[in-house]
Amino acid sequence: MVKFAQVFSTVAAVVAAGTLTATSAVAQTIAIDGSSTVFPVTEAMAEEYALAGNSASITVGVSGTGGGFKKFCAGETVISNASRPIKDTEKELCAAAGIDYVAIPVAYDALAVIIHPDNTWAEEMTVEQLKTLWDAPAEGVITRWNQIDPSWPNEEIGLYGPGTDSGTFDYFTDEINGEAGVSRADYTASEDDNVLVRGVASDTYAIGYFGLAYFAENADILKTVSIFNEEVGEFIEPTAESIEANTYQPLGRPIFIYVNTAALADSSTGVTDFVEFYVEQAEAGDLITEVGYVPLPDGATDATLQAYDAEATTILP
Repeated sequence: MVKFAQVFSTVAAVVAAGTLTATSAVAQTIAIDGSSTVFPVTEAMAEEYALAGNSASITVGVSGTGGGFKKFCAGETVISNASRPIKDTEKELCAAAGIDYVAIPVAYDALAVIIHPDNTWAEEMTVEQLKTLWDAPAEGVITRWNQIDPSWPNEEIGLYGPGTDSGTFDYFTDEINGEAGVSRADYTASEDDNVLVRGVASDTYAIGYFGLAYFAENADILKTVSIFNEEVGEFIEPTAESIEANTYQPLGRPIFIYVNTAALADSSTGVTDFVEFYVEQAEAGDLITEVGYVPLPDGATDATLQAYDAEATTILP
């Protein structure tokens, strides 16, 4: 298994060795798309890159992790934001199109299960309770809070979550329901996390999930659910401390950017210079913290690395 630090040092070493040449003096367009969760990080990196005097034009779209990989493997983008490792089917798409890539973890994130501030009964939930609510057999069946716990209100549950193209959807369903992509479908789905924020904030009996950074931006109108960690025997709130300590499980995770290696090796694209800037800023951590994520510490824990499929990554020679 490849350590996060090894991925960073590999890219940095290639750049330092002069194999890839910085080209910030030339105006280029760098097309990026993918995860809504990673979007705030990449957008902040692009803005800081411009403020540093670099002339490349960087576009950052939000098609979800799956939608982003479709564009990436079709050669429509050179960087793909991803809130999960690339799937085998997506690897095959890239291979068929001759697209090679390097995957770079850039931060820790967590999936926040969010509720209305007036919800006082579901401030703590177990994974089993979440599965009861979100698994496919719950569709049209589990519709009221007291079906999860008889002491909870006999009120209809409003459900909000990301769409099926989202890496957040895949990660949540895999960790909670036991298989990526397996979920009830009778919920309000959107790739725009702000739609989910507004939905839960406007309904006392609603519940949803998305990346923790979006909760941080809306902590005045939402609150998070603490998830029971069987290993430590406690309900754990999603915080920077619990994510870094790896106790907010199973919903803590690394997030990534995937970079087209042909673009990275071509000095005319400007991709090398931007990626080098991105990696340096991610390692420094200040910008990562500023946008609401958790910087990768030196020597990430093995438990977190289990979420990272080293076989899905092509490392530059």
